[in-house]
Amino acid sequence: MVDYVIVTGASRGLGLAICQQAALEGYGIIALARQFSEPLKLLQQRYPDLVNYHAADLADTDSLAALCKQLIKQYGRPYALINNAAAGHDGVLATMPNSAIEHLMQLNIQAPILLCKYLVRSMLLNRRGRVINISSIIAQTGFNGLSVYAASKAALEGFSRSLAREVGKAGITVNCVAPGYMQTDMTSSLQGSKLDSVKRRSPLGKLATVDDAAAMVVYLLSERASAITGTVMTVDAGSTA
Repeated sequence: MVDYVIVTGASRGLGLAICQQAALEGYGIIALARQFSEPLKLLQQRYPDLVNYHAADLADTDSLAALCKQLIKQYGRPYALINNAAAGHDGVLATMPNSAIEHLMQLNIQAPILLCKYLVRSMLLNRRGRVINISSIIAQTGFNGLSVYAASKAALEGFSRSLAREVGKAGITVNCVAPGYMQTDMTSSLQGSKLDSVKRRSPLGKLATVDDAAAMVVYLLSERASAITGTVMTVDAGSTA
């Protein structure tokens, strides 16, 4: 019997890398994203029995209850939820539009909380499961122009620790993975001297990759990580050391 893993923000970047590595390990993938990207289509063609795509705008939080109900009806109770989808509006707080703040908080913290609410119920019935929330080192370090993003990720970490205590007795683990700076669409503006300075901060002299962070996620999905819960696993090539 295949264990199904729901991955949000699955069309590119870290979400896509998680889908690729989880499919390689034999997990069934329910990939949620606004668009069915070409790389995700190729992954589905490679693993037609494992990878499934569903269009979803997670910032539309009113639609999440119905979405979760549909997924459970179609695939059964999921084994894991990986909350990866996020927005990172770059801008000084004083000039950031209220609409951008609202969108960021809805997508980055409200949607993961609601998805956990509706999907953890199934895991409680199964008496097993995994919740992995993708945070960021910025939740702890801060970064100029990303104050709202940092607030959302710090909230996600606090939420994860408390949820771990709520559901642990049912065999469900809840953890965060906090990547450092990775070369993805979200960090595309980080080039030149900025990128070099981030690399210099790392003891390894490089950035962590999406595959590095995805490998940590897949490890947390496994039985080998059954005693790890309520914590934040940092994957940043040592830049916060």
